[in-house]
Amino acid sequence: MTSTAQRYVPPGAGKKEARYELVTIPEPFGPVELTVDEDKVRSYAFAQGDYGSWYFGESPFGGPVGHALILANDLLFLFYDGYDGNTAQGLHTHEYLRFHAPVKVGQRVRVTGGYTEKYERRGQGYVVLEAEARTEDGRLLVTHVGREIMRTVAGEVVGRQSSQGSGRRVRGVARDDLAVAEQAAPGLPEGTPVRGPRRAFTQDQMDVFSWAGHGYSNVHTSMAKAAESGLDKTIVQAQQQTGLIVETMVNFFGAAWFTSGELDLRFVNPTFVGEALTVHAAVLGERDGRLELEVWTVKDDGTRTALGWASAALGEVTPGPRQLLG
Repeated sequence: MTSTAQRYVPPGAGKKEARYELVTIPEPFGPVELTVDEDKVRSYAFAQGDYGSWYFGESPFGGPVGHALILANDLLFLFYDGYDGNTAQGLHTHEYLRFHAPVKVGQRVRVTGGYTEKYERRGQGYVVLEAEARTEDGRLLVTHVGREIMRTVAGEVVGRQSSQGSGRRVRGVARDDLAVAEQAAPGLPEGTPVRGPRRAFTQDQMDVFSWAGHGYSNVHTSMAKAAESGLDKTIVQAQQQTGLIVETMVNFFGAAWFTSGELDLRFVNPTFVGEALTVHAAVLGERDGRLELEVWTVKDDGTRTALGWASAALGEVTPGPRQLLG
């Protein structure tokens, strides 16, 4: 009798250990192809707590579209194409995203990119991953540049606030004498506050977001892995924090965020499972037809976890999606 059962192959089998010393520059990955189907939309909605109406019904683009950041980990985890993700110990320090077009639910997507830079600073090994996602017909959806510490033990660096580097800095102050702006518009005064959600992530949400169901175990999904890294709790993935800011920008800019949104973030302090984050933003001003804001996330104790800038074109602004749950 012949068995038709297939032997389980771990997701990282036959791939390199995710170590800084093994990274080559340049090192291309992909293409990785996937479908943004209803299951992917529902999984992202659960993981983020974002049940916007555009993702399950009509949108300004005709029919349902994927969340603006639905390809977050397909871009960030592109290096899993060549490395065993279960050996990764990296900590995300910088995220740059540019949104070019929405992806409709049911469309096929191709993700390509690779490592473009590696360097050492204060004993830590940093890598830069650049990636993009396109539809099958070549339409550009989103571009990503991520920077992370790859040679590290998480417990040795979390809790030490990272520098934003020289030059421009986020002030992180909104004027309390101005009304909260619900929607982008020309002429908003500098310092106008923008509303964002307050949300804590459960371990179940973190597991879904960080691909535990794909067989990956890391400091986001496994208490054992977190303990090995010197942590007493699992860490919320930086891209999951980014999703809260992107949700805020979609609500503020509407359809314009999907076609012209730009986000530049630094992650300066960790967030652990169950810790609530609140998104804050303040208007900086207008330039070349775009409205720019400072954005930041804050824990209930006042600790800031992410800092950066967001902007989008003012010409395409529409009301954002309504929330179907919550």
